[in-house]
Amino acid sequence: MIQYLKYNEIDFKKYDDCIDASNNTRIYAYSYYLDVVADNWDVLVFNDYEYVMPLTWRRKYLVKYIYNPCWTQQLGIFSSKELSKEIIELFIKSIPKSFLKFSINFNSFNSNYDFKNEKVNYILTLNSPYEQLFKNYKYVRRRTKKIIDELNIEITKSNDFEAIIQLFVNEKQDEVSLKIEDYNKLRTLISSFQKKDKVDIVIAGDKEDGLLLGGAIFLKDKKRITYLFSSVTQKGRDEQVMTSIIDLIIKKYSNTDLILDFEGSMIPGIAFFFKSFGAIQETYFTYQKNLL
Repeated sequence: MIQYLKYNEIDFKKYDDCIDASNNTRIYAYSYYLDVVADNWDVLVFNDYEYVMPLTWRRKYLVKYIYNPCWTQQLGIFSSKELSKEIIELFIKSIPKSFLKFSINFNSFNSNYDFKNEKVNYILTLNSPYEQLFKNYKYVRRRTKKIIDELNIEITKSNDFEAIIQLFVNEKQDEVSLKIEDYNKLRTLISSFQKKDKVDIVIAGDKEDGLLLGGAIFLKDKKRITYLFSSVTQKGRDEQVMTSIIDLIIKKYSNTDLILDFEGSMIPGIAFFFKSFGAIQETYFTYQKNLL
């Protein structure tokens, strides 16, 4: 039996325990993540939290609709049990009729259903020694890494995520549709993960003048290192500093059971960049409906 539980009815310990034990854990689904990124969220629960499906929603002009919050790539259904087509269909049919419009990104393990809209992500399993992972890079990536090592660039860990956000605003704000509230949620999110010791911030700096060339922010859960956010200057892009930033993370978490989740991309050039680290394609799914 599936119940629709409003936020104040959720047993958050049981909910997070289900996410934690799921075969398809995603950092976006934990209650403490959704509390930051979602305007509102409720949940569909099967039996005693055997399966859960968070529903992130907003209201506009008295119309309630489900949306994909910023900084959240994949949600959908989570469980340690099998996710059959029948279970997925049952959850979709259980979405309350009060939501007249919705768009939901179902995670890659929700594949046993006839979804029409597929999206692409790239992941890299890190359960090999770094030397082997490096050998699996495409030639262009191995060569780029060696060239960067000879440049006057320093790749280090940092706690200063604000510098990376400001760099992105300066370099990319005119090209994206991010709002002030989106950046504020990102700040809150990273700060909260810093307190949990579940974030890696890596920056590239020019050794001569100390200028920031680029940086990236990675969030950690029990199964994945999620490449959440990054920014780079034109000089950093020309010198391909993101190669060494990502390489540092791969080296740090090599020989573990973790997966590096690149969070995309559908853009061919970025997809090639991710694949050049030996990453493989992962498909997730968007389900949309409009009852207006």
